Amino acid sequence: MFNFFLNKLIKEGNSAATNRSKVGILAAILGLISNGVLFASKLLIGLLSGSVSIMADAINNLSDAASSILTLVGFKVASKPADKEHPYGHERFEYISGLIVSFLVTYVGIQFLQSSIKKIMQPTALNLTPIIFIVLLLSVLVKFWQSQMYRQLGKSIRSGSLKAAAQDSLNDVITTATVLVSAGVELLTGWQIDGYMGLGIAIYILYSGIMMIRDFINELMGSRPTQEEVEAMENKLSAYTTILGYHDLLVHNYGPNKRFASVHIEVNEEWDLHHAHEVIDKIEKEFKKDLQVDLVCHLDPVPVNDGEFMVVYQQVLAIVHQLNLELRLHDFRIEKSQNPILLSFDLVVPAKFTLSDQEIEAAIQRQLQRKIGEYQMQITFDHNYLL
Repeated sequence: MFNFFLNKLIKEGNSAATNRSKVGILAAILGLISNGVLFASKLLIGLLSGSVSIMADAINNLSDAASSILTLVGFKVASKPADKEHPYGHERFEYISGLIVSFLVTYVGIQFLQSSIKKIMQPTALNLTPIIFIVLLLSVLVKFWQSQMYRQLGKSIRSGSLKAAAQDSLNDVITTATVLVSAGVELLTGWQIDGYMGLGIAIYILYSGIMMIRDFINELMGSRPTQEEVEAMENKLSAYTTILGYHDLLVHNYGPNKRFASVHIEVNEEWDLHHAHEVIDKIEKEFKKDLQVDLVCHLDPVPVNDGEFMVVYQQVLAIVHQLNLELRLHDFRIEKSQNPILLSFDLVVPAKFTLSDQEIEAAIQRQLQRKIGEYQMQITFDHNYLL
């Protein structure tokens, strides 16, 4: 069923942002309709039967409908094009709407925790009439369908806000199912376990809400791209045989479809400027076409035909790799005008490296003087967390 909607909405000719907006808005509308139906039917049955619990559950569905409206607004705002005040677009608003839904999930968990503790301290018998049982059972089925709808549509566009909505619906399934199970156990055994089961579910809801809040805050602050995204960029750069190498890959995320990156490209210093521009222009265009990443390349010329340079470079590289193979060296320069001669280079240090920058520099300096001779050394340390 969900694939039918996706095939109708997602068109190859549309941009990724357009397809994303269509799927997100569809999910929000389906959620709004299903929550609205649950609210209206429970309120009507509650009024006719005089059941306070059913009417209270109807109000809960009304708050879920409000969350659906929030999700709808989030996707509508996120789909707005860039403007003067927001030159990178509005896609991060989707993270804001998802964050608010996560706060609502956490709030429900706190309320449920309080009511469960009260039930444990003051246990009361569950009065589950046939009409209440039927209403709760139908609610479980609708909410389960809703959670699957949010999850599958969200997975198709990798949406954190739809993932949060799916978790919210799943929490409703679990809490309502808990009431049914507790009533069944009480009917068969007389044990009043409603409060204890509710306590466990409340802790689960609180945990899921807090984890979602953390994820959305990370997105708003600027989180690390996924390992798959980094590897895709590195594999693409490594496939270009015309360049000597690359380093300092940086990625900036301004929304699910707004990714920018910069990288330093090492090329033969004897290339003329026109040829070098053609090469990096091709790389930038293919990144945009194949990976949907706006890439900016910076040229780093390397004197590959300077024999003396390459000998010294290989010696320094061997010293660095002898210290640790995970260290990466780039932007190597020899300043012969200095006395003694100055060797300058950048050193990429992976995260959680055991040695400090000062210890690394001292170790390389000792080996440099012992194996090569009297040289000055200037190291720029680069702590790259994409490695």
